[in-house]
Amino acid sequence: MTHDARSLFRAWMVVGLLWVVALLNYLDRVMLTTMRESLVAAIPMTDGQFGLLTSVFLWVYGVLSPFAGYLADRFSRSRVIILSLLVWSVLTWLTGHAKTFEQLLVARALMGISEATYIPAALALIADYHRGGTRSLATGVHMTGVSVGAGLGGMGGWLAQLYGWNYAFILFGGIGTAYAVLLLFVLRDPPREDVATLATAAPAEKVNFFEALVSLFSQKTFYLMLGYWGLLGMVGWAVVGWMPTYLQEHFHLSQGEAGFSATGYLYAATLLGLLIGGVWADRWSRTNHRARILVPVIGLCLAAPAVFIMAKTSMLVVAIAGLMLYGFGRNFTDANMMPVLCLVADPRYRATGYGVLNLFSCIVGGVSLYAGGVLRDAHVNVNNLFMWSAASILVCAALMFLVKPRHVEAGK
Repeated sequence: MTHDARSLFRAWMVVGLLWVVALLNYLDRVMLTTMRESLVAAIPMTDGQFGLLTSVFLWVYGVLSPFAGYLADRFSRSRVIILSLLVWSVLTWLTGHAKTFEQLLVARALMGISEATYIPAALALIADYHRGGTRSLATGVHMTGVSVGAGLGGMGGWLAQLYGWNYAFILFGGIGTAYAVLLLFVLRDPPREDVATLATAAPAEKVNFFEALVSLFSQKTFYLMLGYWGLLGMVGWAVVGWMPTYLQEHFHLSQGEAGFSATGYLYAATLLGLLIGGVWADRWSRTNHRARILVPVIGLCLAAPAVFIMAKTSMLVVAIAGLMLYGFGRNFTDANMMPVLCLVADPRYRATGYGVLNLFSCIVGGVSLYAGGVLRDAHVNVNNLFMWSAASILVCAALMFLVKPRHVEAGK
């Protein structure tokens, strides 16, 4: 096998290994939203408190994301990923043993700390292994793991109905811990010569957190990306956090049916969006240096009317169709967000930059989740939140359209 063939095999093997981690990352965080009925029966809480369980996770996750990204720029990305998986899996297992709302809240906050380090490190590691010609597709394939994990989150409601709310946390916490041990033997950073070719630049000791922040915030384009990712985070978490409850109540579904409908259909469409958005951006970028920017814009122009229809319809089949179109178009973004950041940020600070974007996204997303719970407590229809989300998606499309690349991709 030639050196190029070995490098390509290794690059895609890393994507495969991280795909499983991404699945567990989102499964562990999302499944709680699909078991509201069982959880509230076991541990009494208001809707506001139930929303707060996911909000506190997002706020902690978001606040620590910039520093988590810096760790991935400063130290071994693969070791940061493995440690993150191990810690959040143990915390998932411990969540299943909580007896009070306060214990649940602490467990979710601690899980936010451990999960914050994964996505920036994983996407930066993929960018290290994959040059311009496969970068969006590799990112998209990895993010399908996120979609499958979030889609399988519906298992939480189903398992909660059969075995109790805590069963899923104990089960998947154990699986994640075992997989972290396996990764210790197989997941590695790229060889030094490959890293040099990919222009990931300076040695680790030259990466400074405050210099990274100054570099990122000295660019007007980064502010556009910050607003874009923040608003999109608000929309995404509003849909993920409250869609199961909305479907259950609006269309009179059982907890299990609503959980699977809200996650299964959405993430089936998401898989297509990630793969098509990745392949399309990779191919178009050969002739248009703005392709990785324009593909997400087009996707959002499909997603905005879909959310509007989903919130207004009284027919379940139309709501599901709108949900699927939203998942398809919105995820052109996830296949291209790190590739777009590679066009904008200093190569040394990619993970830190993604962490900063996650900070704003999670804070805004957490507010939208908590606001949904407060609105429900005040007897306000939550579909108003979805209507506002549709308008926000259009604003996101405009912000991304204004982004201008600063770097030329390698490997075209």
